Amino acid sequence: MTIVHAADAAKSGMSELGDMPGWDLTDLYAEPSNENCQKDVEKAKALGKAFEADFKGKLEDKAKSGALIDIIKRYEELGDVMGRIGSYAYLNYVLNTGDQDRAKFLGDVQQALTDLSSHLIFFELELNRIDDAVLDAAIAADEGLSRYTYWFEELRKARPYQLEDRVEELFLEKSVTGRGAWNRLFDETMAALTFDVDGEELALEPTLTRLSDKDEAKRETAFHAIAKVLDTNKRLFTHITNVLAKDKEISDRWRGYADIADSRHLANSVEREVVDALEQAVRDAYPRLSHRYYGMKAKWFGKDKLEAWDRNAPLPNSDDRIFDWQSAKSMVLDAYGRFSPHLAEIAQPFFDGKGGWIDAPVRPGKAPGAFAHPTVPSAHPYLMLNYLGKTRDVMTLAHELGHGVHQVLSRAQGPLMARTPLTLAETASVFGEMLTFRSLLEKTTDPKQRFSLLSGKVEDMLNTVVRQIAFYSFERKVHTARREGELRTEEINKMWIDIAEESLGPSIRLNEGYETFWAYIPHFIHSPFYVYAYAFGDCLVNSLYAQYEKASEGFAERYFELLKAGGSKHHSELLAPFGLDAKDPGFWSLGLSMIEGLIDELEATQS
Repeated sequence: MTIVHAADAAKSGMSELGDMPGWDLTDLYAEPSNENCQKDVEKAKALGKAFEADFKGKLEDKAKSGALIDIIKRYEELGDVMGRIGSYAYLNYVLNTGDQDRAKFLGDVQQALTDLSSHLIFFELELNRIDDAVLDAAIAADEGLSRYTYWFEELRKARPYQLEDRVEELFLEKSVTGRGAWNRLFDETMAALTFDVDGEELALEPTLTRLSDKDEAKRETAFHAIAKVLDTNKRLFTHITNVLAKDKEISDRWRGYADIADSRHLANSVEREVVDALEQAVRDAYPRLSHRYYGMKAKWFGKDKLEAWDRNAPLPNSDDRIFDWQSAKSMVLDAYGRFSPHLAEIAQPFFDGKGGWIDAPVRPGKAPGAFAHPTVPSAHPYLMLNYLGKTRDVMTLAHELGHGVHQVLSRAQGPLMARTPLTLAETASVFGEMLTFRSLLEKTTDPKQRFSLLSGKVEDMLNTVVRQIAFYSFERKVHTARREGELRTEEINKMWIDIAEESLGPSIRLNEGYETFWAYIPHFIHSPFYVYAYAFGDCLVNSLYAQYEKASEGFAERYFELLKAGGSKHHSELLAPFGLDAKDPGFWSLGLSMIEGLIDELEATQS
């Protein structure tokens, strides 16, 4: 394992991280202008028009005649072609969001796919107009069609919120110049922002990383740099937030959703009462979790209160090592392999030199953050990181690799059922992160390093559970208030501060400038109410891991079956083999108690 000191790495431009992989998108298309890519665009257009001409207005008759399965297969094949084109355009763009040619190509592809989708929008709408008895009979008579039973059930849940075909087409076509355009504006604005940190112009990602620097002066400088830039751009971010919240309100009102988050719950295949129970359980636990931990951390820092830039600060005696890429890869694969050699085997292709499935380095113009993009079942996932070598970056690798493994295992379900609802989509990622953490902890004998790892894990859990539920509560406030009229920046700022005070507790001082930190959170823009999925996944994995520790015999096999299912089963059915039920209040208590237990362990080491 190669380890360098953080200060030395910074001076050398992080060259000690070693050769890091970059994407090879030729598994999708060689170039945006590649003949095959253009051919597929035209092919998809022709297939879409033919699909509409062949089946529009005829689906109920086809169901009666037993031909519905063939239509679904054609629909999936078309979806695979469209998904390949869209995936390539997006991945090509995020590598350099400031490149106008890449941005234009993405915009052109999105427009072409939207135009094409207008020919396909009838399909699910018309399926939902088939008489239940007719559809049930068709499913019962065809074994191939019966494999899609759960997909049909989920589709039926959307029936009350469907609009007439022409309105649905209008919503779809306007999305390019509506929601999609505002999303793109946000992305390009954030990618173009620079932050003056001690005379050095940094992008958002490395500036945020400075907030976890061991040097308090560097953290404070980074904090004020972020606050200054966000304040300068607050009118734009306020306007984007207002427009997108209103756009969602219009859609929700037309469709008849009763609650501002119901559309997300429907997409996640989770009941509103389950999410409400999760939110309430976490908010009730704030004093036992975040308030308690940050109070302890303030004492460790010798302060009455932590400053806002201290929240994610490493402890005074923490380990500031930087792990090179090869070490990170070995650590994660070793942890995966200790759980199951099969898990490591599935993960290995992501790292193969010729594969190009991971893009790890930080580069100018590259989108911030990290993600795993599933692309399409006929291809493979791609992972994006901004790897800087810290322990948290290793955990991010473990997290995104878990997503990738999940996506590989579920692709056998096909285009319609491979994608997992967000509530379960975080399962493999958080579990992979937990495996890596436990592996590192077991190998750590130095008390100070062990304490550092434990505190780091607690902070990550608080950021995943407490922080994300706070984000969800903030979104609920914003979207609810927006229904009464346009929001001023000061109003949004106050909501942000109020939620932060409730969730973080009295031991953190929310310094001037923190009030605009809501503005850089991309989930608020791209996926309203997505954030509770992180807390759901973390608590779920905590409960899963508790079951694994109790009885590991046969656990791996059941775990792989859960991942292979993708979106083909409800969360209640997938969790049942583990003796877990998200509707049971004890489910959330078990997950939260694991965090509390780690805090207990930290407190005991200091007594």
